[in-house]
Order: sequence, then structure tokens, then C-alpha cells
Amino acid sequence: MTATTTDTATGTYTPRPGAAPLPRMIAAQAALEARMLLRNGEQLLLTVVIPTLLLVLFSSVDIVDTGAGKAVDFLTPGVLALAVMSTAFTGQAIATGFERRYGVLKRLASSPLPRWGLMTAKTAAVLVTEVLQVVLLTAIAYALGWSPHGDPLSVLLLLVLGTAAFSGLGLLMAGTLKAEATLAAANLVFLLLLVGGGVIVPLDKFPSGVQDVLALLPISALSDGLRDVLAHGAGTPWGDLGILAVWAVVGLTAAGRLFRWE
Repeated sequence: MTATTTDTATGTYTPRPGAAPLPRMIAAQAALEARMLLRNGEQLLLTVVIPTLLLVLFSSVDIVDTGAGKAVDFLTPGVLALAVMSTAFTGQAIATGFERRYGVLKRLASSPLPRWGLMTAKTAAVLVTEVLQVVLLTAIAYALGWSPHGDPLSVLLLLVLGTAAFSGLGLLMAGTLKAEATLAAANLVFLLLLVGGGVIVPLDKFPSGVQDVLALLPISALSDGLRDVLAHGAGTPWGDLGILAVWAVVGLTAAGRLFRWE
């Protein structure tokens, strides 16, 4: 939008072209990204429907041995971690990959909004979606008899670092692979981490050597960290936070250096 100034002597208007303030541009782009994310049926399937179905099904039906205690107490932290992954990694990777393929990112990169501002807007849209996911899943978990414990600040730190880690990996995938390859790889990773990331199946059900490897995955660190705090009332899970921090730094740094806009 072009600004104008008024010449009081003559009553005419003089155009004053220029970009809007940077915070306003980022906020507008973030709002657009959030609306697009929430209107996409495939994204809603990943971000809302699948986590909700998993929480309700496995909490209501004794399919997987989740150990002592109520199944919902074990499952809810893992499903919250899955919700973060589905939005920050899978959904963002697929959406950004196809935006890159169709030239949307190239055009946005030539706008007054800087590239880092675009990525900030995308991250803000992811955070808005995650807040809605957490509220919905928490309400459902409470209805199923969930009784959480622990420090809310530790939960917030885990969710923020988990979002950063998965966002970096999602943008790295979207910025280096073709859109079709991103679609296939992101969905495959989602399924593999759903099974082997401690979301539904406890890690202690795997062989000891495999457990050590799986524990280093970001989904395992996030789900185990949330479970330690929310289900067991543990203190700040520094080990899991450290793993997420490493993934966040590596993923975001690699995405910043290797992301191709065309």
C-alpha cells in the first residue's frame, strides 16, 4: 500500500511509496501462513485428526502395553510431541516444498519482506497452530482422565526447542529436495518416528542397542522429556533439552546455508 501526504495549501495528495514497517509485514505474512495452514485439509489431517484419533483410540482400547498407570498418562505427552512434529516438520516441509516448486518463495523473496522475515512468519504460523493443537489435545486428554504433573516452564521449554528442531529439519528438507521427494520423505519420516520415537510404543520395548540410538532422535527427546515432567513430575529434563538444542542448531544452521529458493 502506498502512503500519501497532504499538501494543505493546494489540497492535493502526494504519493509516498515505501514498504510497511517490518513487524507489520511479518505479522501480516504470519497471519496469511496460519490461515493457509488451517484451511488445508491434508494439513488438518496431520496436525489435528491423526493425533486426536491416536490419543482417543490407544487410551480407550488396550492395544499397546504402556506400563503401569493409566494409558492416557503415558500417551498424552507422546501425542503432544507428535503434534509438534506434524506441524513444525511434516506439514511445514510439504507446504514449503510445493511453494518453492511453484515459484511462490521466489516471488516472496523479491518482495520488501526479507527472507529471514518470511521464515520468521512461517515459524510464527507454526507456533499459532501448535497452541491450538495443545489446547485441543489437552482438553481431550482431560476428558479421558489425564492427570498431569510437573513444571509448566519445563514443558514450555521442551515445546519451544522441539519446534525449533523440527522446523529446522523441515525447512532443510523443503529447501534441498524436490517437492515430490519432500512429500514422500516427510510422510515416511512421520510414520517411522510415530512407531519408533516413543510416542505410542515405549522405547524400552526395543532392544537395548536400538534404544540408545532412538533416544537421540528429536521426537524421542521431546516425548520422553514431556513424559518425565507431565507423567512423573520430574524436574527440568536437561538431557532431553540438550538433545533438542543440538538438533535445533544443526537443523536451522543447515537450512539457512543450504536452502534453495528456486
